[in-house]
Amino acid sequence: MSSYLQLSGVNKTFGNFTALGHIDLEIEKGEFVTFLGPSGSGKTTTLMVIAGFEDATRGEITVDGQSLSHLAPQERNIGIVFQNYALFPHKTAAENVYFPLQMRKVGKKAGLKKAEEMLELVGLSGFAHRLPKELSGGQQQRVALARALVFEPDLLLLDEPLGALDKNLREQMQIEIKRIQKRLGVTTIFVTHDQTEAMSMSDRIVVFSDGAIEQADAPLEIYHRPATRFVADFIGESNLLPATITDAGTRRATSPVLGDVTFGAEGCPQVSDGQTVDLLIRPEHLKLSRDPKEGRQNAQMQIETIVNYGDNAVVIGHASDQQIRVRVPGADVVILKEGDTCHFSWTEDAVFVLTE
Repeated sequence: MSSYLQLSGVNKTFGNFTALGHIDLEIEKGEFVTFLGPSGSGKTTTLMVIAGFEDATRGEITVDGQSLSHLAPQERNIGIVFQNYALFPHKTAAENVYFPLQMRKVGKKAGLKKAEEMLELVGLSGFAHRLPKELSGGQQQRVALARALVFEPDLLLLDEPLGALDKNLREQMQIEIKRIQKRLGVTTIFVTHDQTEAMSMSDRIVVFSDGAIEQADAPLEIYHRPATRFVADFIGESNLLPATITDAGTRRATSPVLGDVTFGAEGCPQVSDGQTVDLLIRPEHLKLSRDPKEGRQNAQMQIETIVNYGDNAVVIGHASDQQIRVRVPGADVVILKEGDTCHFSWTEDAVFVLTE
């Protein structure tokens, strides 16, 4: 049985520039999938090709088994929310939400009634008669979301819709969008460059780089078991340390920074003796101490900078000319000073091997 949304061999070129190389992706009905990547990585281009605003140079896109290739954007039954909201300034909130129903020849009385029901769903009960200029940024965003959902689309596409909002409102809207998506069960693609947003909202994250998909997986899989060095470096903070496999059978390696290391078995790729790899250890998986910790692998570092976030801090130092980052509880910072020499330690389960 095929997936609800399928992209098969999708390629997009602009003259001599290849924006999308060869995109293969399957999304299940009701999934919330986030496209994540740096600027120019291909995530928005992929969204625009799905929406029909850009034509694929090659490849096929199907929804529920039906090809979208020869359909105009307005024929694809796709709801879209952009960062700038694109509300009609002279129409009320209800009239803005009614507009796509009007285009589908839904009568005004029935259409406005449905529009008001959708405004209630997005938390704007009582705001139906306000103009966009009378609404806050977050309220305008909710109107745009209601407008994209009112005609019961097959897909909901969200192109960095929270980028213009302040931090607190952004976090509030993340929760609201996820709540509404789950309630309606609409298949959703969310484009962002914000990693925290992607981690907190998604069923799956698709990481893009240079017009290709690096990895498509659940958020915690992406974070703890990245498929490539790019994903490991792009997602969250990381310590990526060069090493050589000394005994693949017993999961041992040697590193100029860490010395002899035993690495975890879960999710690590197959390796062979003598192979050059990178070892990934997330900053929160390292512990700092004045003395070596018994029962834990450890090495020595000199602290250079302490970045305090209140509830936690990142301690940045060097070991054998390699930068090391350690995340510690905020209360522990008072016993650390820049310039100190200390030990950092880890368990084998904290060490993940990267070969690509």
